[in-house]
Amino acid sequence: MEKVYVIQPRLDDNCRVLHEEAVALIESAGAEYCGTTYQTIKKVNPATYLGSGKLEHVRTLLSGLEDITILFNGSLSPSQTLNISSALDGRKVIDRTTLILDIFAGRAASAEGKLQVELAQLRYLYPRLKGKGEALSRLGGGIGSRGPGETQLETDRRHIRARINYLEEKLKDTERRRALTVKRREKRNMRTVALVGYTNTGKSTLMNRLTGAGVLEKDALFATLDPTARKMRLNGMDFLLVDTVGFLQDLPHELVEAFKSTLESALNCDLALIVCDAAGDHDMQFKTTMQTLEGLGFDRPYLKVLNKCEDLEDLTPYSDFVCISAKYGKNIDGLKAAIYREFQEKFTDCTLCVPYKDMAEYSACSDAVAERARRYGADGMEIDCTIENARVGKLKKYIKRT
Repeated sequence: MEKVYVIQPRLDDNCRVLHEEAVALIESAGAEYCGTTYQTIKKVNPATYLGSGKLEHVRTLLSGLEDITILFNGSLSPSQTLNISSALDGRKVIDRTTLILDIFAGRAASAEGKLQVELAQLRYLYPRLKGKGEALSRLGGGIGSRGPGETQLETDRRHIRARINYLEEKLKDTERRRALTVKRREKRNMRTVALVGYTNTGKSTLMNRLTGAGVLEKDALFATLDPTARKMRLNGMDFLLVDTVGFLQDLPHELVEAFKSTLESALNCDLALIVCDAAGDHDMQFKTTMQTLEGLGFDRPYLKVLNKCEDLEDLTPYSDFVCISAKYGKNIDGLKAAIYREFQEKFTDCTLCVPYKDMAEYSACSDAVAERARRYGADGMEIDCTIENARVGKLKKYIKRT
């Protein structure tokens, strides 16, 4: 198992959370965390980010230990990566972005997801080729070697540029297909609810609880990447529930751009459920999620959902959240009711009396009707249902009572 040693810069009060995430990311990548050196940064060294004294301290600390990868838990320029590696006796040095890209490369399952990850890796790799020819020209192992690194595309910048252009065109095709799917859903008046939020907050568990989808549930960062869509029925109405990729602080720009098409399911939804973790810094998780979404042009209504609340006795401080436990089913009915209320003003609950002779006319617009119960009489049917307000006009003559 690859061992990873962390260099954690102290830039602000968020240092502790970033370090905890780094350890979780290392474990998600299938590697072993083996220690950390902290360094308060007052002025960034343009050559090595850290001062020479701290690098010498790390070099001495790791002297005699083999196969240790250095994770700088921040962003490094290509030259800084090379210089730090040189100062640490040629050890492999990666930054936070490289680690996240590696996890994505190992987790992407769909054809589109693999294209998105490869594009993100190549966009990140392209400006970092200078001076790395020897290191990148051989097949390697461990973090940072999955995906396009194994195809040796990096030996030819023009080849990489051409590959990037090809992947961008392929993903544009998928965006066009997804746009058609969105239009079909709108035409069928399919109501879409998107699960979005920080990674590992229990979105997949909530998806399974609401729909029985059977998607992977795992206590790991970025356990699922590819979006999953399943039907959910509330009060006789069908909704489409979509699970999306999780967010993280300092999520690489390359990934946000590459997965923009996947995140369109959230950008085009009728309602977003912003899922946060009661056991973590839920305020930070919510702010990070909203900053990422707003950067993509998100402007949809949303509900704040606080998951993993099974051990909370006093919910008063969380009055702006819908507090649930997806794992244990706590207050799932309350969440369903909250979702339904968000849509209720767009619908009318009523009973229709439809004569048998008008059944053909009723059937022609029944796609706008969510039936809850039918009763058959001598002259026709009574139907307890919910109708979209925009379509009430066509069925108004059949409405018995509201």
